[in-house]
Amino acid sequence: MKRTPIGVFDSGYGGLTVLKALEKALPEFDFLYLGDNARTPYGTRSFDVVYEYTLQAVKYLFSQNCPLVIIACNTASAKALRNIQQLDLPKIAPENRVLGVIRPSVEKVAEITKNGQVGVLGTVGTVTSDSYPIELEKWSNGRVKSTVQEACPMWVPIVENNEIETEGAEFFIKKNIQNILRKNKNLDTLVLGCTHYPLLNKIIQKYVPK
Repeated sequence: MKRTPIGVFDSGYGGLTVLKALEKALPEFDFLYLGDNARTPYGTRSFDVVYEYTLQAVKYLFSQNCPLVIIACNTASAKALRNIQQLDLPKIAPENRVLGVIRPSVEKVAEITKNGQVGVLGTVGTVTSDSYPIELEKWSNGRVKSTVQEACPMWVPIVENNEIETEGAEFFIKKNIQNILRKNKNLDTLVLGCTHYPLLNKIIQKYVPK
């Protein structure tokens, strides 16, 4: 019997952080990873363009015998997932499934926040979509009382261009974290709303309260 892999898609390298977690959680499955490094970043692109690129990736992974595709990109999850699930899947592959990363993140945030004060660090696209505040209000069962956001447009290019260990990376990360903490000094939970951001965690930890 031929094995069918799970497809994982991201706008670049960032989704490898999700792939690593999936491989650990589901060791019995094979995975096929597609990173669109040629057209990264997605965070500054329009809804229509992100939707077009994401649908192309989903169709490609379906063609590679992946019945399930995980959109590991927060921007694509925010801008394209719902349209693909509701409008495209019934026509192109009704038996297949496409999932994103925002809903699972939201459910975890609702579990761990103690005071309901949540901050979201994300791309321009994810922040302007308001996906996290909307989903947190909808799915946190009232545990999240307030959500503030900070767009971090330089963080993905820092990762994609291998600039993590530079003064420039430190400057932008420090600046964005200081900005979001000024918006709400009582935050107890920060969402890294982009799959690239865990790769910057060492620097991020330097500038957030213990």
